[in-house]
Amino acid sequence: MHATYHPLVKLARPDVFHPRIVFAGCAALPQGDGDDDGLVTALRHRGLHVQWKSWDDPATLQADVVILRAAWDYADRLDEFLAWSRRVRHLLNPPELVAWSADKHYLLDLRADGVPVVPTAYVGVDEAVEIPAGEVVVKPAVGAGSAGAQRFADATAARAHAQSLQAQGRPVLVQPFDRRVAAGETALVFLNGEPSHAFTKGPLLPPPGSAPVFEETGTFAAETLSAADPDDALWDLGHEAVVSVVRRFGMRREDLLYARVDVLGTGADDPRLLELELIEPSLGFRQLGAAEKARAERDFAVGVESALERLGLGPLSRRDGSHRGP
Repeated sequence: MHATYHPLVKLARPDVFHPRIVFAGCAALPQGDGDDDGLVTALRHRGLHVQWKSWDDPATLQADVVILRAAWDYADRLDEFLAWSRRVRHLLNPPELVAWSADKHYLLDLRADGVPVVPTAYVGVDEAVEIPAGEVVVKPAVGAGSAGAQRFADATAARAHAQSLQAQGRPVLVQPFDRRVAAGETALVFLNGEPSHAFTKGPLLPPPGSAPVFEETGTFAAETLSAADPDDALWDLGHEAVVSVVRRFGMRREDLLYARVDVLGTGADDPRLLELELIEPSLGFRQLGAAEKARAERDFAVGVESALERLGLGPLSRRDGSHRGP
C-alpha cells in the first residue's frame, strides 16, 4: 500500500524532477495509524509518490518535502523535534507554525485575537498554581494525545498534579471542566485553509481520580470517533481560528495545508475552541462516506501539489538544480 523508493529505479522521464516526499510518523507508528492510507493513493494519482518514515529517521533530511502526519512522540522530545523541524528542507506545516502550536500558550494568543477559547490559565514552571473552585482539568502545556491530562474534583489533588508536571520542567494549563464535553468535541478539519469536513470525538478524560486509557502503542488516548455535521456557528469559529493563524504568520490561507479545530458546544450555547491542531492531527478520513473521503483526500493531494509548486519543487520542474531549497 505504501510507496517505496529504490536508488536504481530508472525514471521514465529523467529530465523531470520527481520530488521526494515523506509522511512523518514516529517510532511507535512509523506508517501512521491507518487514517492517512488513502492519501498515498491520492498523491499517486497526481504523479506524486510518498513514503512513510519516523520523523527521527536520518533519511527525512534527504527528502524534498516532509509532511507531518503521526509524530505523536514530539512532546516527549520537544527540543530535538523542533531542531529537526528546522533542519528538514521543507516542512508542512512549516516549522514556525509547528513551534508556536507545540505549546498550548497559543490559546492565549488566539484569545487575544478575539477567538472564543475555553477559559484557560497558563502556569509557567516557576509560577504558583491556583486552582479555581469546582471541577478542573489539568494538563501539560506541551502534550499530545491527552498524555498527562486529568480531571480533578479535589483542588489539592489538582495542585499536586500540576506541581508534579512543573517539577518535570513542564508548564501547565488549568481549565474549568466543561460538562458539554460529555457530548464530545467537534473536530473541524480545514484543508488548504478551507472547510473540508468534521467528525465527533467522544469524551477522552475519565472521571476524577482516573487516567485516560491509551491505545496499544501508548502514544495517544483511545478515542471514539463518529461523523458530524456541525452548524454554521461552529464553522465560523473554526474560520476565525484559521484566519488568526495565517495573519499571525503572514501566510495565505491556501498555504495552510491542514488544520483541525477542536470545539466544545454548539452554535446555540456559546461554542469555544478547545485546541487548534497544526502538527500531527488525525484528520478523520475514516469517518467519511466513500465519496466525501475521496474528495477530502483529493483536496489534501491538491494542497501538497500546490505547496510543491510554491516551493519550486513541482513534478514538472526540470533537473537543473533550480528546485533546491536552502
